Amino acid sequence: MEHIDDNELNIIIKERIAKVSDKIDEACKAAGRDRSEVTLIGVSKVFPVNYAKAAIRAGLTDLGENRVQELVPKYEDVLSEGLKCNWHLIGTLQKNKVKYIIGKTKLIHSVDSVDLAKEINKRSLGSNIVTDVLLEANVSGEESKHGFSPESLKGALEELATLENIRVRGMMTMAPIQQYEGQAREVFAKTKEIFDELKSGTKDPSYWDTLSMGMSQDFESAILEGSTCIRIGTSIFGDRRYIDNH
Repeated sequence: MEHIDDNELNIIIKERIAKVSDKIDEACKAAGRDRSEVTLIGVSKVFPVNYAKAAIRAGLTDLGENRVQELVPKYEDVLSEGLKCNWHLIGTLQKNKVKYIIGKTKLIHSVDSVDLAKEINKRSLGSNIVTDVLLEANVSGEESKHGFSPESLKGALEELATLENIRVRGMMTMAPIQQYEGQAREVFAKTKEIFDELKSGTKDPSYWDTLSMGMSQDFESAILEGSTCIRIGTSIFGDRRYIDNH
């Protein structure tokens, strides 16, 4: 990959964020929603930390990572420069990695089992904090995807209501790779229905306020169906296939 110096990178990332923001504005207007209801999370996975820093300098307040082993060093590097952002873990989280990220995340999007939630609760208790999480829901039913089935979410919420050191803020889902036009939006609409149905049964309904769905290829449809967090990688940072981290 051709080397880009930091000044040029800052300009490129700022322009891309502006374009995505314009599309968010348009989608919110079409949905009759306030722009403040949607949080843009820049997904900097596999990109060097200078990409994350460029996004923060451009005004992006939230960044997402798929892996703990990427999030932690980026978190520390960004902090060491006096830059501030909210970090989101959006990828699969293994129980043995939980201890490394407690206290570092604004939100963990990918709680896909009761056992994982209990481990987050235990580690949060040890650090005397409350960790905000989302339940990952496999609404599309694809075997390749992680998450609770729609039928198991209510029971999981009831079990998690006894845990004092995690706060379940809502749900996350991923749409399938579309086999036909509109398939992603159907999944988003179904997820929103489930989200609304579950709200009244949560420990504190006032905290059930976050629906994470939508990526570069489908975030406008997600916003139209009620998403409050969109996870954007390619449209901000570029094509990961051409990144050389070596």
